[in-house]
Amino acid sequence: MKRLLDCTASDFRKMNGQDLKQSIKASEGRVILSEVIGSFQPIYPAVTNAEMASAFGADLLIFNYFDVFSPFVEGYEAGEGESIVEKLKELTGRPIGLNLEPVDPNAQQLEKLSQLPKGRLATEESLREAKKLGFDFVCLTGNPKTGVTNNEIVVAIKKAREVFGSEGLIIAGKMHGAGVANESGSGIISDTALESFVDAGADVILMPAPGTVPGITLEATEKNVRFVHSKGALVMLTIGTSQEGADEATIRQIALTSKMAGADIYHIGDAGFHGIAIPENIMTYSIAIRGKRHTYVRMAASVNR
Repeated sequence: MKRLLDCTASDFRKMNGQDLKQSIKASEGRVILSEVIGSFQPIYPAVTNAEMASAFGADLLIFNYFDVFSPFVEGYEAGEGESIVEKLKELTGRPIGLNLEPVDPNAQQLEKLSQLPKGRLATEESLREAKKLGFDFVCLTGNPKTGVTNNEIVVAIKKAREVFGSEGLIIAGKMHGAGVANESGSGIISDTALESFVDAGADVILMPAPGTVPGITLEATEKNVRFVHSKGALVMLTIGTSQEGADEATIRQIALTSKMAGADIYHIGDAGFHGIAIPENIMTYSIAIRGKRHTYVRMAASVNR
């Protein structure tokens, strides 16, 4: 199995979820995942946000705010009978995943919560549709004001494993409180929650990067990462609190502390601009964790390779 650093579009096309997991692990903490929103107008209408993130060094892409029962991406119009997901994988040469949200109707609300369409909820029906659309992996997490809880994430992981099978790649966890009163700040994470995610079948556990959520320190994150690794899962550390729109010095600091903590995947969110991180910050993030060599190669490699 090639390490993801060396993979090109033709390699990605041959991989299932578990192949991708092994390729990420072999890269030793040098994988960038960029979150984008396809339902928003792209920053430059000539290309999709997914293509823009890829051009600035993202290895993996994940769609947020994507309704599986009304699939579309602004900036590209799929032809009749054409899968928009498969087409975007072809245009970017990258594996593409999907956020689905395990909303808990009994969540203790910290603020007024949003109502989500059924195509964004982590139900069995939505998961099956996501698989049908051709997503390479699924991420079970919560946007702000959604009422996603750790308990419901566990339920969703089990559903996702049934739907995607043993070869599927499942990422799960919380980037922030998601509007839940008793799961905010440092209370987002506990050993019990992390262990329950792994036991339920998650391959990658996501948690906030140090400095992105109050109380999430380097020391605490390193401890949590070691715990997850001891259980056989990988870790994705996230920038999900709009700091994807911060200055480049902040991005470098988050990148290096995340590397010290032991991250396998470095996530950057979609709120730098409207639906994508500031593109230069994707590149800055990448250069900080793996240098210009791997960053420029990823940016320059043709999707025809």
